[in-house]
Amino acid sequence: MSVGLAALLDDVAALARLAAASIDDVGAAAGRASAKAAGVVVDDAAVTPRYVQGLSPKRELSVIGRIAKGSLRNKLLVILPAALLLSQFLPWLLTPILMVGGTYLCYEGAEKLWEKVSGHHAPEKPSTAEGVDQEQTVVSGAIRTDFILSAEIMVIALNEVADEPFVSRAIILVVVALGITALVYGVVALIVKMDDIGLALAQRTSSMSRGLGNGLVKAMPVVLATLSAVGVVAMLWVGGHILLVGAEELGWHAPYDIVHHLEEAVHDAVSGAGAVLGWLVNTIASAIIGLVVGAIVVAVMHLVPRRTAH
Repeated sequence: MSVGLAALLDDVAALARLAAASIDDVGAAAGRASAKAAGVVVDDAAVTPRYVQGLSPKRELSVIGRIAKGSLRNKLLVILPAALLLSQFLPWLLTPILMVGGTYLCYEGAEKLWEKVSGHHAPEKPSTAEGVDQEQTVVSGAIRTDFILSAEIMVIALNEVADEPFVSRAIILVVVALGITALVYGVVALIVKMDDIGLALAQRTSSMSRGLGNGLVKAMPVVLATLSAVGVVAMLWVGGHILLVGAEELGWHAPYDIVHHLEEAVHDAVSGAGAVLGWLVNTIASAIIGLVVGAIVVAVMHLVPRRTAH
C-alpha cells in the first residue's frame, strides 16, 4: 500500500514537473512572439492617443477601456481562430499574408514621412464633441484601425511559434493577445493622463512636486512627438524585415543573402560591439527596404486617385 502510494506521488511529482516545464516553454515562446511584434506594438501605442484628443478628462480612461475591450475581442474572437485555422490547414498562406501586412506597415510609415516632408496631412477627426454618439463613433473608428494592427501582431506571433503543437499555439497566442493588449492600452492610458498628473503635482505646495509637475506637462509634447517618430521607424523596420524574410522563405534568396552577408561582415570586423553593429546593419537595411516598398505604394496610391479624377 505504501509502495503504491509512493509510486503515485512520484507520478504526480513528475506530472507537476512536466506541467511546470510546459508553462515555462509557453511563457518563453510567448515572450519571443511578443518581441517579434514589438514594432507594431509601438505603432499601436503611438496611434491610439489621438482618439481621445478633445474629450473631457473624465471620459478619457473610459473610452480607452472600451477601445481595449474591442481590441481584445478582435484578437480572441476573430483573428485568433482564423490564424489558427490557417496555420493548421493552409500554413503556406501565412507567409504571403504576413508579407501583405508588412507591405501595409511600409506604406503607413512612408505615408507618414511623406506627410511630414510635403506638409499635406490627412484630415484628422478628434473627438471634440461630447455625447454618446460621438464617443461611439470614436471608439468604432479606433477599433477598426486597431484590427489591422492586431492582425499583424497575431500573425507575426503565430509565425514565430508555427512549429508548436496546435494547443500550445492557441495558448501562446492567447497569452500574447492578453499581454500585448494590456501593455499597449496601459501605456496609452498613462500617456493620456500624464498631463493631468503633471497638473495635479504642479498645484501642490512642495516645490519639488511643482517642479516635477511642470516638467511632466512640458515634456508631454516631446514624448508624443518622439513616440510618433519611433512608431514610423518601427513600421518601416518591421515591415521591411517581414518582406526580407518572407521573400527568402518564398525562394527569392538574393536580398536576404546580401543583408545577411553585410551583417556577418560587420560582426566579424568589429570586436566587442560586432553583434550590436551587425544587428544595426540588419535593422537599417530592413528599414531602407521598408522605405523603398512603402514609397512605391504611396506613389501608386497618390497617382491612382488623380488618374481616376482625370
